[in-house]
Amino acid sequence: MRAVPDAARSPLIAQFRAVRALSVALVAPLSDADATAQSMEDASPAKWHLAHTSWFLETFVLRDFVAGYTLYDDRFPFLFNSYYEAEGKRHARARRGLVTRPSLDEILAYRAHVDAAVAAALPDLPQAAQDLVTLGCQHEQQHQELLVTDIVHLMAQNPVEPALWAPPRKVPVEMPGRLGWIEGTSGIVEIGHDGGGFAFDAEGPRHPALLTPHALADRTVTNGEWAAFIADGGYAEPRHWLSDGWAWVQRERITAPLYWERADGGWTRFGLDGRRAIDPAAPVTHVSFYEADAYASWAGARLPTEAEWEAAAAPYDPAGGNQMDAAGPVEPRPATGGPAFFGDVWEWTGSAFRPYPGFRAVEGAVGEYNGKFMSGQCVLRGGSCATPRGHVRASYRNFFYPHQRWQFTGVRLAKDL
Repeated sequence: MRAVPDAARSPLIAQFRAVRALSVALVAPLSDADATAQSMEDASPAKWHLAHTSWFLETFVLRDFVAGYTLYDDRFPFLFNSYYEAEGKRHARARRGLVTRPSLDEILAYRAHVDAAVAAALPDLPQAAQDLVTLGCQHEQQHQELLVTDIVHLMAQNPVEPALWAPPRKVPVEMPGRLGWIEGTSGIVEIGHDGGGFAFDAEGPRHPALLTPHALADRTVTNGEWAAFIADGGYAEPRHWLSDGWAWVQRERITAPLYWERADGGWTRFGLDGRRAIDPAAPVTHVSFYEADAYASWAGARLPTEAEWEAAAAPYDPAGGNQMDAAGPVEPRPATGGPAFFGDVWEWTGSAFRPYPGFRAVEGAVGEYNGKFMSGQCVLRGGSCATPRGHVRASYRNFFYPHQRWQFTGVRLAKDL
């Protein structure tokens, strides 16, 4: 009897295996030391990302739905739980880099065990458990982006600034033209996930929002434009900055985007292909909400609201643009024509990450996924060059604190009409 391919038997099995394989491919260039170190409290070791995403599946799928399943290692829930209070005590986030053992090889063996157990159980799992496998895949895709950006941050702390991947072949690209404007929809619009396909809980419920006359820029701000902001004293002029932002600039001595350095020939940036001259045509990235807001003020504009952004982006293909397809060089690319709302850089909005009208967290530990973080954070939209393709939607709400900038974060301007 001819075997039925996984994809034909279950699209979820194919998705599960593809997602899990990409995480392993992303860490292939790392040594055990690379995978163990933690460069700051906001970041996590690569080894931890690999183990935590496996713990998530082992805990919420295998432990809770597979009769007779025995945990791979009784110590792992304490080591690799992230923030799920309902799952008990856990190792402190700031000390994850001190977990030198288990080794990278042992974590990869743990992943292989979880992969085999989930794949074997999947055909017989109830729908609720299959939904958790889908959530586990989406959760891991979030961690794949964090994994890449955490590796960039770690390598940037090394005085020799090692290149992890060979640089991509540079294709000459013309500088983008002058910034254009797309007039947005005015009046009542519907935003939030419409219920078709997967979405995180924070993306709903779908609800009406009132938009006043406005326009959005037809592309994001470039490195060259940001260099002009710096040259015009952008980081030295308090009138463009929010009070908290100006205090942050002064306290942290911020003078440029993260990973930028001034050299004799101009500005350079660090990435996983080493330190190179900035591409003036490429989108600026690794800027905080404070920097994005200050740039918008300097440019005589503002940041879009998330409702404005979603209404404008809804007609475009969320799988388009420069997103992560496989392990390899990850870097924003210059715009090549036409408005693009997905990929390259996450775009800061002027909206706070708060619940939509009617939002309710689901029951159980997975209800802690988003709702508990709806305080003091700002919404970003659109995905980045490090977002796995197929992961984002127009309704997708990413969120970070206003000072954070180690993700691929950039700026799209808006203005009132």
